Amino acid sequence: MDKELRSHPNLDCFCSGSTAITVVKQGSNLFMGYIGDSRAILASKDINDLMVATQLTVDLKPDLPREAERIKRCKGRVFALQDEPEVQRVWLPFDDAPGLAMARAFGDFCLKDYGVISIPEFSHRTLTESDKFIVLASDGVWDVLSNEEVVEIISSAPTRSSAARILVDSAAREWKSKYPTSKMDDCAVVCLYLDGKMDLESDYEEQNYSSATLQSNHSGNAGESDDGQNSEPSLQRNYTVRSSEENDSYKRVAAAAIEVEGTSETVAHEDQNWSGLEGVTRVNSLVQLPRFSEERQRP
Repeated sequence: MDKELRSHPNLDCFCSGSTAITVVKQGSNLFMGYIGDSRAILASKDINDLMVATQLTVDLKPDLPREAERIKRCKGRVFALQDEPEVQRVWLPFDDAPGLAMARAFGDFCLKDYGVISIPEFSHRTLTESDKFIVLASDGVWDVLSNEEVVEIISSAPTRSSAARILVDSAAREWKSKYPTSKMDDCAVVCLYLDGKMDLESDYEEQNYSSATLQSNHSGNAGESDDGQNSEPSLQRNYTVRSSEENDSYKRVAAAAIEVEGTSETVAHEDQNWSGLEGVTRVNSLVQLPRFSEERQRP
């Protein structure tokens, strides 16, 4: 992916980039590949018939010892700002910039010589009948909602096709409540129900949902087996919420991809992101733009 990004001169990825998470389901096998801090969780029923959340991926952030060790070995620096002590960031060795809040990403070429990599992590899980749905989401959701809260929100959605939108709306409200003076991070959500059932009756009314704030992509294939049982999982409506209405030169792409039994659905949304101003908290990067000469800017 980095090689492809470098081959497109019109894409300025020197100080911007993307996380990514992909889930592939083949029968009862679930394979995951991911970089950055987008996350996948699995909702299952326990022996008491209660919904429980299991995190399927690891948030690849600079606060992980193995990630921080690699970055420091490559002369990058890892530290948190005084007004944001809970968020470790990656900084250039010669400048307090750009302050990237993840250890792996596509793009962000200004840090690729200093320990930030685009090599994904992979994991596998065998699904059981107690597993009900999977949620993929960008860090804008996980920054304000716990795994358990996300499972509760999705489980209580009135229709499956509205679940992703309701989760995005919930995350947006939490951002405004917890960080009223901060810009809201982008929130991208994909919900995959594992029993293959669909609720198409609500699709017509939801097609008119405002696209000024939320953008939706809808795809779902539910196959029916010979015995009349739905055999394929269903991909429900996916939503991304804009973080602001400002026009900013530097943008970050929040991407989530999911492939099911040979067919794939990809959600990639390019949103307004953060002004490169020092002192703006709760952002992914670009707290301050690095000072490079023109020669040094060429990747």
